[in-house]
Amino acid sequence: MKPVSVGQVLAFMEQWAPQDLAESWDNPGLLVDCGAPVAGILTALEVTGPVIREAAEEGCGLIVCHHPVIFHPLKQLGPQDLAFRLAQRGISAICMHTNLDAAQGGVNDLLARTMGLVGVDPFAGLGRVGTLPSTTTARGLAEATAEALGVHVKWADGGKPIRRLAVVGGAAGDMWRQAKAEGADALLTGEVSHHEALDAKEAGFSLLAAGHYGTEWPIAAEIACRLQEAFPDVKVVRSEANTDPFEYL
Repeated sequence: MKPVSVGQVLAFMEQWAPQDLAESWDNPGLLVDCGAPVAGILTALEVTGPVIREAAEEGCGLIVCHHPVIFHPLKQLGPQDLAFRLAQRGISAICMHTNLDAAQGGVNDLLARTMGLVGVDPFAGLGRVGTLPSTTTARGLAEATAEALGVHVKWADGGKPIRRLAVVGGAAGDMWRQAKAEGADALLTGEVSHHEALDAKEAGFSLLAAGHYGTEWPIAAEIACRLQEAFPDVKVVRSEANTDPFEYL
């Protein structure tokens, strides 16, 4: 193994997902910098206690993930904070959030590809909209989503055939009007509120919620694949400890 600097990895990730693609409210980038070269990198959707322990056990001095480990400003720092625990163990963290949502080959391109969309175009900066292989119903699309992503899916049926689908990983139920304006018949996202579902149904538009984790977790494997190609002498591990926080009946 030949160690690389955290700066080299950051430069690679920023080439893929430039910071200027991020939303103004976001906090992506190198959020914990322990200053040491790394011989191992762990990729995950987010930093959690189990993920930190996993990184330490795997000998990974860097975690590259999607959700920012520091999002709101910190007024104090202690053992209760994940950033503190990372620094305590000498583990740096690079977090690429909405810039990786919007980036080519990022979260939403990956979701569109997983759903088999063709003729894919961006919408509203982060999202993607494209055409399904065949026309389907809201229930049929929910079943296909559950199979493609291996997740639980709930849906609000707008009552119309679905051929053009918009996708946005995470919590984007409020983007259904923008998706409809782009000619989509339905929006697949992670989280949808009760009132968003009601409003969409009234407008004859279908909404599918496949879970925040469910719509974004594939990016950890994609990050791992790209980092391993870019840094073949470094150990790259996709997290097994990072799982959906919810349990289902």
